[in-house]
Amino acid sequence: MVRDIDLNADVGEECGDDRALLALVTSANVATGAHAGGGLVLDETVRLAVQAGCAVGAHPSYRDREGFGRVSFAHAVAVDELITDVVEQILLVASACGRNGTPLRHVKAHGGLYNDAASDAAIARALVEAVITAQDRIGPEGLLVVGLSGSLLEVEAQARGVDFVREGFADRAYILTGALASRSQPGAVLTDGDRIRTQALAIAQGLPVETINGAAIVIEADSLCLHGDTPGAVEHARMVRAALEELGVRVLPVGPHP
Repeated sequence: MVRDIDLNADVGEECGDDRALLALVTSANVATGAHAGGGLVLDETVRLAVQAGCAVGAHPSYRDREGFGRVSFAHAVAVDELITDVVEQILLVASACGRNGTPLRHVKAHGGLYNDAASDAAIARALVEAVITAQDRIGPEGLLVVGLSGSLLEVEAQARGVDFVREGFADRAYILTGALASRSQPGAVLTDGDRIRTQALAIAQGLPVETINGAAIVIEADSLCLHGDTPGAVEHARMVRAALEELGVRVLPVGPHP
């Protein structure tokens, strides 16, 4: 079914053409400094996102700049410490949003934290708790949680009354369970433009996508991610957006629209 869909990108990670990418997507997940970016980079990225008309979100992670936040620390960090840390990361982006006259709209975890929250109930609960705590400090407008479609994070967000945005990936391969294939697997990161466009269109229409195993599954998604550090990211985003609009899909941030 053709419908509205959001295009999101992870930005502020100092590894891509953020300005060009932000002109093509509708939501920006801004790195907080734990795995990349932060400081002046964070402020500049929020400014660029606002100029481009993108909804701005926080992109927290485990504190792992050396590993770009892609390693799991699920069994190496106390839950209370994780909640406190993620709250602080969210508030950094919220402050930058305030300085640039825009609300913080959503929270999407990065890398290892994203994957852990999708499959580990304790990490999912911690992430949702951090979002609720941060929301209490920011103000009345509810933060959205963006995460893997069909994940434990979706279950936990719904249980706590937090609006959840189901995310699909245009440039990552899936396994049969609907989880993302590990980046250590050959073919886990899609770099061919035609394949990325095909997968994006399939997800947007509720059609099956081919997994890394060769079987097909359906991914239910409200937002499509295009990674800024994937080779050719800007051109891929341009192709995907054009193809969606050609189908009649409205590319818009998640939320109420006229």
